[in-house]
This record gives sequence, structure tokens and C-alpha cells, in this order.
Amino acid sequence: MSASLLPFLAAEPPSAGGAELGQILIVTLSATVLTSALLVLGLGHRSGRVALLGRIGGFAERALRLPAWAALPLVVAVPTLLLALFGLTWDESLHIDDGRDEGPLANPSHYFLLIGLFGIFSAGWLSLVLPERGERPGPSSVRLARDWHVPVGGLLTMVCGSVALTGFPLDDVSHRLFGQDVSLWGTTHLQMLTGAATGVVALAMLYREGVLAARARVGTDREIRPLVPVPRIVDALVDKLHYATLGGGMLGALSIFMGEYDFGVPQYRLVFHPILIAAIAAFGLVTVRALAGPGAAVLAALWFMAVRGVITLLVGPVFGEAVATFPLFLAEALLVEAAALAVVARRRPIAFGALGGALVGTVGVLAEYGWSKVWMPLAWPGHMLPTAIAYALPVGVACGVMGAFVYGGLDRRAALVRSRSVLGGVALSALVVFAVFAGLRTTSAPDVRATVTVEEVSPAPERQVVATVRLDPPDAAQDADWFHTLAYQGKEPLRVDDLTEIAPGVYRTTVLPVHGTWKSALRLQRGGEMAAMPIFLPADSAIPVGEVPVPASFERALISDQQILQRERKDDVSDAVVAAFSLLILAISLGIVGLVGRGLVHLAGPVREPGAPRTNGRSRERRRVAAGV
Repeated sequence: MSASLLPFLAAEPPSAGGAELGQILIVTLSATVLTSALLVLGLGHRSGRVALLGRIGGFAERALRLPAWAALPLVVAVPTLLLALFGLTWDESLHIDDGRDEGPLANPSHYFLLIGLFGIFSAGWLSLVLPERGERPGPSSVRLARDWHVPVGGLLTMVCGSVALTGFPLDDVSHRLFGQDVSLWGTTHLQMLTGAATGVVALAMLYREGVLAARARVGTDREIRPLVPVPRIVDALVDKLHYATLGGGMLGALSIFMGEYDFGVPQYRLVFHPILIAAIAAFGLVTVRALAGPGAAVLAALWFMAVRGVITLLVGPVFGEAVATFPLFLAEALLVEAAALAVVARRRPIAFGALGGALVGTVGVLAEYGWSKVWMPLAWPGHMLPTAIAYALPVGVACGVMGAFVYGGLDRRAALVRSRSVLGGVALSALVVFAVFAGLRTTSAPDVRATVTVEEVSPAPERQVVATVRLDPPDAAQDADWFHTLAYQGKEPLRVDDLTEIAPGVYRTTVLPVHGTWKSALRLQRGGEMAAMPIFLPADSAIPVGEVPVPASFERALISDQQILQRERKDDVSDAVVAAFSLLILAISLGIVGLVGRGLVHLAGPVREPGAPRTNGRSRERRRVAAGV
């Protein structure tokens, strides 16, 4: 709520620099009303004055066979997370097809995104207020007040939801300071994505706390009775599906970082795509397979494919927007299942995570390479595979180790998650991932020019052309990772098309729209070099910039790709201001990741039970073996 007031400190900007203050006020007041209602409902329940929450929680408890403080938050969180994923996918497609929006209320996808993120926050709050006075919810509850203990997973869920929601007002502050960054990997966008992704891990913690608490109640007068008795085999299958949902949720939440590649408008190197797929698959699939046993990784991949398939169908063919493709993760799931058989996952989770990550980073990349040829807007070229595997292999191993660590926390393997060697391995894994992504820098293509002649296909006002492009030097696009034309933001689905080489260094485009709000450009990425040349860009008084026209023939230099894709960015902002704001967002994002990691260690509990004698070096060695290190 406090962060929502920050935009009022700035003057009214043009439409390219931030939302209208009226829209910010409406969103702020709405959030205040909803938050106040949650406070009244929750605190009223704890005081005994409001019975509604208790009745709903009791029904959810019997339906899911979990304590109310875990059951009802999960009932709220799962559908709202799906709404958030749908809203984000739709939001990306709208920006790609229609351009920037005029504020949070001008874009219909924002409603789903806001409701989804607020649902995560609400689920966390409900898990805090539903435990009875004096009750210790779960084996690793956290004390908030003298007689108020809360589940650590619920507390972290609320914090993650808050971090994600705070990204919205900070995003508007960023627009006012730096101009709109129509990039998924913008600083505040990454904060929102990180809050949502870590929120799924926090929900997994809450679920595990609920499962352990329900087991502890068996045979007591507080044992949870199901709404409908079911055979034990059905009960076991439902339990497996619950874990598969958590695993698929991890894949879905982490896959949001690949959005630009899913649509075919990446602003960074193509090699990031296989690396991201390997990282997400290794982390999510190793975690769920170690936790839920045989078949869980495959079920999680199938769950992911079903959810993303439905969302893609709605946003693409049904709504008529750009289609978001997605990796299958099915081959990776089978590889993780094979690794679990080769290295018994529960006995040696670190070795399992490393092996599973290695298989995902090699064979898994080859499988997704084949899938890229079938259904990805930017098919991976064969010459990129050695580089992709060289980076995906260490990242896959690192993320597999981190997945094993998450499993250790969720399964309360204290000897695993509190081991110095494991904690050191997790820290080293994080450094490996950071080093790979930070090391893959890009530069503009040096001294490349293009001479273009155009042929009219249809005249104004809906002018379309076919262009013949002659590069200087002629081999500038040789062994390129991509060399294509991009036409987008014309109020229609984007067009990404490869060029056809008709002579050495001479290429021919498909039909390009060069009218209205369309932006048409030539894009080239080869190794660390990324560049683009505008073919047609409309005038935009809100930035302000003039039109880049399309005469019958012209010669232009290839410039930085981001000068075209992030046309709204301001050029007159101090580097120190940019660095300070970026460091602030980075600190918030890393802080929430570290907090969730600390929560996993807390959930695992102490290695030694209270009152147990101190252990000597030999028993510590036995703990290391038991941890599977």
C-alpha cells in the first residue's frame, strides 16, 4: 500500500512514461479495500467474532484431508496462480500485438494478473489466521505473538505475494523515471516474476506442513475425516496427483521467465533459451521426483503441458492474439525418472540431482532442439548446440542440486539441508547459474550495413512490401543464430519470418506491413552480436519520435537491437540512477529467494532433537552418509 503511493511523487507523465494518476488511485483504493476486508475477516476469526472463515475452512479441511490452515489457502492459491499465469501470457501477447498500454486498468489482462498475485498474498494471510489460539500448526511453526503460531510456508507465501504485488507500483515508478521497458526481463518485471515463482515453493512448504500435521492427528480426537471415504489405492493416487500439481506448478511458475522466447521476440541471445529450459526442468522435476516417488516427474510435465496448452489455446486461436509456444519438459521428465532409478533418489538426493541435471542439460537439450524444429517461433540452429550444451550442462547440474536441497527441506531431511557441504554446494550452484547468465553478454554487430530495395505488394493506406536486402559485408549473417524479419504491434498477431538467400549476401523477405502502428525490422544475432535495422517505424508523439519511412530503396546501418525493441526508453537518465534502481530491485529479489531458502532450512528442523547428547565426529559422518551427500 505504501509503495502504491510512490507514483504520486512524480509529475503527470506522457502516456509513454507511466499510467494516469487516476488509474493509480483507483488501483490503490481497490487494494486498500480488499486488504482491509482480509484484515477484518482474519482478525475477526481469531477473536471469535466472525464464524464464516471457520466454516469455510472446516469444509476445505475435510475435502483435502489437511488442516484448515493449509487446506483453505491452497484452495485459494491454486486457481489464482492459474489466473496469474493466464493473465501474464495474455498481457505479453497484447503488448507484442498492440504495443504499450495506458495504465493498469487499460489492459484487461492486468485484472487477471492482479487478482492472481493478490490471491497468493491472501492465501498466505489465511494460513496465518486460521490456526487456533495456542495451536502450533505443523512441525516448524513460527511464533508471531504469545499465543499466535503460524506455518512457515504460509508466512513466506504472504511475503512472496507482497513482493510480487509491490512490483506493480514500482513498475510505474520505473516507467516515469526511465520510460516504458516493453521487455519481460525489465527490472521490476523480474521482481514480480521472482515473487510469484518463489511463492510456489512457499506453497509447497505449506502443503508439506499440512500433510505432516494431518498425519500427526491420526488416531487422536482431532483426526481429519474425509468428506467421502475412498479406498486406500485411490487415496494414494490423489496424493500423488497433489504432488504432481505442485511440480507442474513449479514448472509453470518458472517458465514465465521464458516468455519472450515463447513468442519469438527475445531481447537476449537465443542460447539463453535452452539454458533456461534446462535450469527449470532440472530444478522442478528433481524436486518433485525425489519428494513424490516414481512417475511424479512425468505427471508434473503432463500437468504443465495441459495448463499451458489450454492457456495458449485461449490467448491464441480464441482471443486472436499471438500464440505462445512452450517446451514440453516430457523428455526431461523421463530423464529425471531414469536418473532416480540409477541413483536412488531418496538415499542420495544430491547425487540424484546432479545426475538428473546433467542428463537434462545434455540429452534434454537435444530433445528440445528437435521440438524447436516442430513448434517454436525461433528454431534452434544446429551450430548452436555445442555452445548450448556447454552452458546448459553446468546450469542443469547446479539447478538439480538446488532441487535436491528444496526436496531436503520439504521432506525434513535436516542432515541434508543443514550440512555444510550441501550448503556450500548450493551456494556454488547459485554462483554457477549467475556466472553463466552474467557472462553471456551481447554487443552490437560491428560495421554492418544493408542496402534495401522494396517491391510494392499493396498500396497505402495498408501498404505492404517485399524487400531485397544486400548485406555489407556479405557474410555478416553467416552462421547466425537468427536472421529474420519481425513485424509486430500492428493490432494483429506478430510475424516472425526467416529471409531467403537468393545470392551470396543477398536476401529476400516475406511480405512486410509498413503502415499504421506496425513496426517492421530486420534482426540479426550471431554469437554475442545482436543488431537490428528498422524497415518501418511509425511516428510516436508520446515518446516523442518521428517516423522511419520506407522509400523505394535505402541504405541503413544495423544498430543496437534494443534501440528498436525498447523505443520508449529515455536516453537522458543518469547511469547512477539506473544502477541504484536496479540494485534496489536486485536486493529485493535476492532477498526473497534467500528468505525462502532459510525457510526450507527452518522447515527441516534441527539435526539433533532437544535433549539428545552431543554428537562426535563419527556420528556426524554417519549423518552425512544418511543425507546422501
